[in-house]
Amino acid sequence: MSTILTPSPSTTSQETTPRLPWYLLDLYQYIGGFALLTSIYIGLRLYQGANAVNTGLDSTLPEYAIYWMRLFYGEIIALLSATALLWIYLWRSRDQQLETIQPREELRRYFALTMWISIYTFAVYWAGSYFAEQDNSWHQVVIRDTPFTANHIVVFYFCFPMYILLGGSAWLYARTRLPLYANQISLPLTLAVFGPFMILVSVGFNEWGHTFWFREEFFAAPIHWGFVIGVWFSLGVGGILLQAVARMTQLLDQLEDAP
Repeated sequence: MSTILTPSPSTTSQETTPRLPWYLLDLYQYIGGFALLTSIYIGLRLYQGANAVNTGLDSTLPEYAIYWMRLFYGEIIALLSATALLWIYLWRSRDQQLETIQPREELRRYFALTMWISIYTFAVYWAGSYFAEQDNSWHQVVIRDTPFTANHIVVFYFCFPMYILLGGSAWLYARTRLPLYANQISLPLTLAVFGPFMILVSVGFNEWGHTFWFREEFFAAPIHWGFVIGVWFSLGVGGILLQAVARMTQLLDQLEDAP
């Protein structure tokens, strides 16, 4: 009696289920990252427009605690949790056999690093070129009665920590998945991440100065110089791209010469 062999359900599903190419999967994640950040920033800006003037001018009002301090606590909890989870994941899932990585896989990871860096710079742009300028305009017309103003809660305690989360993730990704960055510390990569991080440190000094001895709101005042210098360090992104392109060129040559 002849026996008809039929493939198992698992085998059938594996053969019939289409799989997207890696570059399409990375592209979808890339676009999704931009879309998520844009939605968050636009949402926060609309929230400010709807509530800042009505409830955010006097920190002693009960409405201030409802509309702004709750937002502050929610931001801190969400960002600290996301940072811990993402950084722990990147470290625990690190590639411990980088010496055996194939050129094609290493090339794919350079594309992924480029995506990390571009999303990071996108977040820095939102924080520095929009919300920070808005904060300066806000304090030129509104009395600063608390370090946790309606605008600070968004720019200092969300926008800055958000790009620190993304920049630190890019640094960890490179250090744990790419031999070029794992074998030695990249100066451009470190400066591009560490410089903007120092802006958050400057915030503490800035608020101390405005509280005790400096009341004017001139953007070019010396107390604000640390912000500008921190942003200048983000120019290290150009050095990251130069390092990555040089290595990617070598990898493409290896793939071309491979039989």
